Amino acid sequence: MSLGDEPGYGDASRGEDGGYGGSGQTRTRLPDRPGDVYGGARRRGSSSRSLITVVGVVVLLIAAIAFANRGDDSPSSGGESGDKAKTSPTAASGDHPVDSKVAGIPSGFPHTAEGAQSAATNYGVALGSTGMFDTEQRHAIVDAVYVPDVATARQPDLDAAYSSEKFLTNIGLDKNGAAPAGQTFISRIIPVGTKLKASSTNSATVELWYTSLFGLSGEGSTNPVSESWYTTTYQLKWVNGDWKVTDFTQKDGPVPVGRDQKASTADDMTKAVEEYGGFTYAR
Repeated sequence: MSLGDEPGYGDASRGEDGGYGGSGQTRTRLPDRPGDVYGGARRRGSSSRSLITVVGVVVLLIAAIAFANRGDDSPSSGGESGDKAKTSPTAASGDHPVDSKVAGIPSGFPHTAEGAQSAATNYGVALGSTGMFDTEQRHAIVDAVYVPDVATARQPDLDAAYSSEKFLTNIGLDKNGAAPAGQTFISRIIPVGTKLKASSTNSATVELWYTSLFGLSGEGSTNPVSESWYTTTYQLKWVNGDWKVTDFTQKDGPVPVGRDQKASTADDMTKAVEEYGGFTYAR
């Protein structure tokens, strides 16, 4: 591992010090700051109403992303050509994380299969961050992650999806995408691993398996932070000296068996988000 101070995209309420965490089968550049270990009381039995609320939040988020990323019926560049990749080794490649950034998002990935996987991972973290719920940050993320013409074409749909007042109300945010006073909005992706599905000289198809934290922490939250598992398939293209996204699809799982662990208090969860920084990922 290479050590370094790498604040991530984080939560809108945290300003420039936001971060994201998690590694899995990837090499990471670790933030150079300590975090406090936190604990809490055992999770109480959830009522059916709470369960429905949490499930509804996840479904709404997936629906918003799907709506924003709907495309035409033309094939994606990453899947048209190239040799089918064999099963990816789970060991780290040994490549160093990139040093450059665009809009706070890692950039300048190598023109290799490993570089495509690293790009997909870092872009996935950005697209799953709270920054997507802020208009200015969302525009910067989309411009940094997508192929230029795709970014231009999809920006209106993304704005419509993430600015829907009904959607924002259902997940507990105000019309500007801000959390209620005394609460912290959390939306983080924690990558577990990647798999190269197909590649050619200037295109790649990469699967990213990750867990997602989503919800509101703080006293009085009706949408507490919950965990979900997904696999997103990214179509990437080599454009202007870097890997960029042309399209992606998402599916549930694989989902591990849950454990009977103690749930953190609302205060501990908020502190964790504020104190634990994120990573720059390298396959």
